Amino acid sequence: MRPGHILFLLFIAVPLLELYLLIEIGSVIGAIPTVFMVVFTAVLGAMLLQAQGLSTLRRVQEATARGEVPAIEMLEGFFLLIGGILLLTPGFFTDIIGFLCLVTPLRRAVIKAWLRRRMRPPPGPGRRPTDSSRTIEGEYWRDDD
Repeated sequence: MRPGHILFLLFIAVPLLELYLLIEIGSVIGAIPTVFMVVFTAVLGAMLLQAQGLSTLRRVQEATARGEVPAIEMLEGFFLLIGGILLLTPGFFTDIIGFLCLVTPLRRAVIKAWLRRRMRPPPGPGRRPTDSSRTIEGEYWRDDD
């Protein structure tokens, strides 16, 4: 399945799931408490996002001051951005995913697993090449004026 198809399905499936959950929860606890819970999770998420965002920004500045590349901290900032967007989106499913983005150990584990998968060593002698590795051969020359 192509990435465009996956995004299309997400844009259809997530709102339908959110509507279903809002209707089901609203029928159990009532409309006013359901609306209150949606607003409350957005406010709580914004407060948590602000605190974690500032903490991540501080770690980026510290790593940069030490002369290190703050790669993990930058990816954490991206996860926090996604989590913030999801928390501000009305609904319970997006709130759950947004709050999961704010759980620091989980966020770091996902980032490190993604980095390990993306940073595989290139195939060498005795190793089979993978689909993501390919050799491009060519020639070049420099024309000095």
